[in-house]
Parts: sequence; C-alpha cells; structure tokens
Amino acid sequence: MSLARLPPRRFSVPLSSSGVLPAAMFALFAAVPVIAAAVAQSYLIDLATRTMIFAIAAIALDLLVGYAGLISFGHAAFIGIGAYAVGILSAHHVADALIALPAAVGGCVLFAAATGSICLRTKGAYFIMMTLAFGQMAFFIASSLAPYGGDNGLSIAGRNTVAGLALLRSDRVFYYVVLACLGVTFLVCRSLVDSRFGRVLRGAQQNPIRMATIGFKIRRFQLVAYVICGAFGGLSGFLLANSTEFVSPAYMSWQRSGELMVMVILGGLGTLSGAMIGTAVFLFAEEWLSDLTENWKVIFGPLLVLVVLFARGGIIGLWSRLSPSVHDG
Repeated sequence: MSLARLPPRRFSVPLSSSGVLPAAMFALFAAVPVIAAAVAQSYLIDLATRTMIFAIAAIALDLLVGYAGLISFGHAAFIGIGAYAVGILSAHHVADALIALPAAVGGCVLFAAATGSICLRTKGAYFIMMTLAFGQMAFFIASSLAPYGGDNGLSIAGRNTVAGLALLRSDRVFYYVVLACLGVTFLVCRSLVDSRFGRVLRGAQQNPIRMATIGFKIRRFQLVAYVICGAFGGLSGFLLANSTEFVSPAYMSWQRSGELMVMVILGGLGTLSGAMIGTAVFLFAEEWLSDLTENWKVIFGPLLVLVVLFARGGIIGLWSRLSPSVHDG
C-alpha cells in the first residue's frame, strides 16, 4: 500500500476553499486591536492575545492527538518549561528574546525527546498515564524551586527585549508578534500534515501493523511529532510568560493539560483550524461565564457534553455538515 493511497484528512477540502476558514480567522485576529479601539474595550486585546497563545499549544497538540493518535495529558508541561525558561533567565538579568526563546524551545525539545522516547514504548491508556506522570513530575519540580518562587510563582521584571530593543514592551507590537507566531505554527503544522511525514502519521494511526510492514519506523515518526509538539508548546510558554510577566507551576498542571485537550476536542480533532476555534470558544466562554458565576465550569461542562454527543467532529464537524461547500483548512 503506497502512501499516495492513504485516506485523506478527516475533512478533505477542495483546493479553492481550503484556506477560507483560516484566512477569515487570521483576518479577525488582525482586526481585534482596531475593533477594541472602536468600542473602547481594551481588554479584548488581552483576551485575544491569550487566545492566540493557547491556540499555538492547541494546534501542536492537535498534530499529536488528531493526526498521530497519541493522546497526551502532559502537554501543559511544555508551556510551563517554556515560561520558566523566560522567568529564570530574567531572574538572572538575562532578558533578551534572542536568548530566552531558544532556551524555552530548546528546553522543551530536550524534555520531549527524553520523555517521548520512554512514553512511546507504551500504547493506549499506558501512554496517556505516562504523559500525565511526566507532566506532574515537571509540575512538582517547578513547585519545589524555592529560589524562583516555588508554589507562589515568579514575577518577571518586564517583557523580553529583542537585541537590546524594547520592541515587545508595546502591547500592539507584542500582539502582532503573537499573531505572527500563530500563523507560523499553523502553516508549519499544515505543511507537516500534508507532507509524506503527515501521511505516515495518519497511516500509523489507522493501521500501524501495515505501516510497519511497509518498512516505516513508526516510533521514529511519532517521536519527531512529539518533539515538534513540545517545541511549539515551548513557544507558547515563552509568549505566555511575556504576556503575563509572571510564571507559575499552575501553567503545567494536569488541569491545564485537560483544558488544552478540551479545546482541541471542542473545535474538532484532526482539524488545525478547529484547534484555533476550540481555543477561542473555550476562553471566550470562560470569560463570559465567569462573569455570571465563579462556578462557571458547572455550566460549561454540560455544554461540552452536548457538543460531543450531537456535534460529531466538534465545531468544525458541525459546520461541515451544515455548510458542505465550506471546509477546514
């Protein structure tokens, strides 16, 4: 069975319309600062920034879960490691992004390579539990770092400079830097999905025995996907630390990993645009419902159950059935 004959992605798209949804979403994100200024609601910029940062992590997680079939409940560890790289360097008066960003991404790559090589020796529920265990290990290590705040977290003096220039100190500039990072993440992941590498991942998800028989070293491909997922998680953590100017062990808790999984499922597994939509819906719903009650998850939980039961394939799946002519990118 050749790779060219592998089944297409879950929502196959005509070339002419494959970029409509992502283009619309990026255009909307680009317009948020203008909209916020027009309606005098500056908090919209902060909310959209947070949404894009977590969308980067969600897209990477969707690459791992939706296309490789590897369910991870330790993805938030990468966000935390990336954020702590920024915080720890800042505590030692190293505040340049040209140092902090490679440190954040590089630390996550090393952690992903080390833990992924162990986790991928298992399958199914055992893989899930291994990722959860390593995620919690990172959480407790961060909690024990007394010189860097321990359980209380660590405040950062200010956003990173870029080659000594305080470019990121401007909220508007930082917003569009985050938007650019989201665009790069989406394009890289979509290129991987459409490449031979992506076909191998999907083939291994559907029939690993047949793919191994063809001659592919499945575990190697999965490990590379896991490391890529970790690298983008580190990028997300780097941006999150600069956005909040604070790092905390809570960034890498299993609850955060669960929320990232909810974002991916809500938008639609195996649809990169769905990861962005799911993140936006989750965070905007959190913002709105939390104004109504502090127990907002009691309301959001049943809504998620309804989506899972009646919107197969998440929001993207529902949209595809209601509007057959418009599909995911």
